Amino acid sequence: MPYHQTKIIMEDNNDKNNFLSRGFSKPPQNLKDNCDCFKNSCAKLDVFDPFENIPAPYTEEPFDICEVRFKNTTKGFYRVPEDIRLKNGDIVVVEGNPGHDIGVVCAVGHIAIAQLRKKGVSKDSENIKKVYRKIRNNDIEKWVTAVDKEEDTANETRHIINSLGLDMKLNDVEYQGDGTKATFYYTADDRVDFRELIKILAEKFKVRIEMKQIGIRQEASRLGGIGSCGRELCCSTWITKFCSVTTVRARVQQLTLNPVKLAGQCGKLKCCLNFEYDTYVDALKEFPDSNITLQTGAGDACFVKSDVFKKLMWYSYSNPKDNSMMAIPIDKVKDIIEMNKSGKKPEKLEDYAQQTEQIIEIDEGVVTPDDLTRFDD
Repeated sequence: MPYHQTKIIMEDNNDKNNFLSRGFSKPPQNLKDNCDCFKNSCAKLDVFDPFENIPAPYTEEPFDICEVRFKNTTKGFYRVPEDIRLKNGDIVVVEGNPGHDIGVVCAVGHIAIAQLRKKGVSKDSENIKKVYRKIRNNDIEKWVTAVDKEEDTANETRHIINSLGLDMKLNDVEYQGDGTKATFYYTADDRVDFRELIKILAEKFKVRIEMKQIGIRQEASRLGGIGSCGRELCCSTWITKFCSVTTVRARVQQLTLNPVKLAGQCGKLKCCLNFEYDTYVDALKEFPDSNITLQTGAGDACFVKSDVFKKLMWYSYSNPKDNSMMAIPIDKVKDIIEMNKSGKKPEKLEDYAQQTEQIIEIDEGVVTPDDLTRFDD
């Protein structure tokens, strides 16, 4: 049966928009029925639904769980009553703790089932809360009022933290949709006794206070910024799950072991070091062992570096006369190794070289491989 859909009519003003982190281009103003449902232009936690425009078989029972996104990295699964039909982009009122919260539906039907499976959540779990209803005009008013308080609340809280001398950094504040609860996200190196802080905040803002500690990567994803590549940070635009990044990733990709270049804005190794790691690992399977010394009539040659995708290995003589290194294709390197195993030596390495370059000396006092180990602590 056809059912009413909703559309959010946005305010036409140039005021600061606190709803951007929730995927809205402008703050919602009011609601009208019988219109297309509101579609956000860009949101980190959105889920692509390839079945969105494909009607479900009439014999198929609608799945009673949907996924709802809130501010920044907050998401959750909610059980949908039988009398409510939802689709992606619908704004709903859901069960909070306590009271109610407001979020945007980002996955229904088969996609919601896939999301449940991906995150290891059972559809029969008792921890899944309820969807109360689609949003109403009075809900919008409370929601806008609550969200507008977030920036001022964060600034005032930072002053209070400084006055109390607490060793912590407040990153973000998220108000619940009904304005009765505020979650404060912070980072700290050690444990923080913020009992006095909670008392002051509860008395000042007249809401329930929840303190939530996050890591420095989560902090960077919430604050956002521009990376050294010139693009907006991956963690603030699309990465929702952080994977560990070790110095092994940098070494396998033959990168310069410079902590300044390999560290992101969070101070940790850049997440993008993971992106091409598997490709390098596969390509390096064809390369011979770099620890093997090549024996030639002109002297022994040691490995210097490799060009993975050109399939070249650079060697230089142990006692070079002109401080040069030569690029040898890996198939030629394998041939020389086989010759050495049979007791033979090529006359000189230059006969196999594809190109030659001068070795550039690097001051070890400026950059050393040991500097990079600080990321592993």
